[in-house]
Amino acid sequence: MPRRSVWMKLILAAMLGALTGWWLWQRSSGTTVAGNIAPASFPPLQMVPADLPEASASSDEQNNIEIYKTVSPAVVNITSTTIQYDFFFNVFPAQGSGSGFLIDDKGNIVTNYHVISGARSVEVTLWDQTRHKARLVGRDPLTDLAVIKIEAEKTLPYARFGDSEKLQVGQKVLAIGNPFGFQGTLTTGVISSLGRNIRDEEGRVLEDLIQTDAAINPGNSGGPLLNARGEVIGINTAIFGQANVGIGFAIPVGTASAIVSDLLQEGRVRRAYLGVIGQDITPPIAELLRLPASQGILIARLTPGGPAARSGLRAGSRLALLGNQQIVLGGDFITEFDGTAITSTAEMSRYVLKKKPGEVMQVTLFRGDQKMTVAVELGERPDYD
Repeated sequence: MPRRSVWMKLILAAMLGALTGWWLWQRSSGTTVAGNIAPASFPPLQMVPADLPEASASSDEQNNIEIYKTVSPAVVNITSTTIQYDFFFNVFPAQGSGSGFLIDDKGNIVTNYHVISGARSVEVTLWDQTRHKARLVGRDPLTDLAVIKIEAEKTLPYARFGDSEKLQVGQKVLAIGNPFGFQGTLTTGVISSLGRNIRDEEGRVLEDLIQTDAAINPGNSGGPLLNARGEVIGINTAIFGQANVGIGFAIPVGTASAIVSDLLQEGRVRRAYLGVIGQDITPPIAELLRLPASQGILIARLTPGGPAARSGLRAGSRLALLGNQQIVLGGDFITEFDGTAITSTAEMSRYVLKKKPGEVMQVTLFRGDQKMTVAVELGERPDYD
């Protein structure tokens, strides 16, 4: 085929392709150019009327709102100033913060001992942002509790104590405090467990604590843990780790109320003690050891010269290995205090904690197979700091 004929066909094909493309483009864009856009097939927008009321709060939300409005004015922010030294032994002030709550209209405030420990001065910020100097009324390092007081020429709101004796796992709780300095923060959760024992930063064992998943962070210490009636059932005192991971702890108000009463009256706690270091005996262990009762406390050691030792109670003298547990055998086996069954060292501590120095307690025990009751006059536990 002649070369000229081939080139002519290629040119004609190109022109035809360009003409076809221009026609298709005009067809597709013709409506836009004319401004005649076909009506959309989407349904019309439904605009929300401006005066439509918000969804009403659920009963649980309303309960949270009412408790916060009632109790939050009684929760305070506490700033403590301590004296510290730098690398060159220069003195400089350092501040820490925590929470607390008013317990009466006289200005008495409950908080944690560690919030005000070592402070040269303590300042309280109330709900209305007014600031007041506080003085120490009394402190109890052993339970990490303290009472401070402010003078304010106005009516002060205060929180009310509830009952922590009948708490149940799963029960709703609320915490109000000042985490990281954010005053008046509310968090909610449930009671995760009861009767927890933990060791604080000073090595002291805090016993019989409430565990909760309500968010508790640094700065919450000393604030109230509330039930669904807005009553204080615990004092928030510790968290697991450096920040909230869903594991926080509070001192039960049943423990705190007796301590606070002593602090208000005497500025310190006159705490009774028995002087017994014991081992929990459960039914399986009692059966293996062939003990005369299924549960109780086997005395491992006595405080030398303590109330139990003076009253003639006996400690064990033989060490035995039961599975992976060491048990001291041969001591008295305690089963009751004043006719009340005692099945663990935690129950023993709680029972003695409610007593006063000088009170006489009837201790029922087994010495071998012989059952007896021994009168023990409780002593006064030395102060711990």
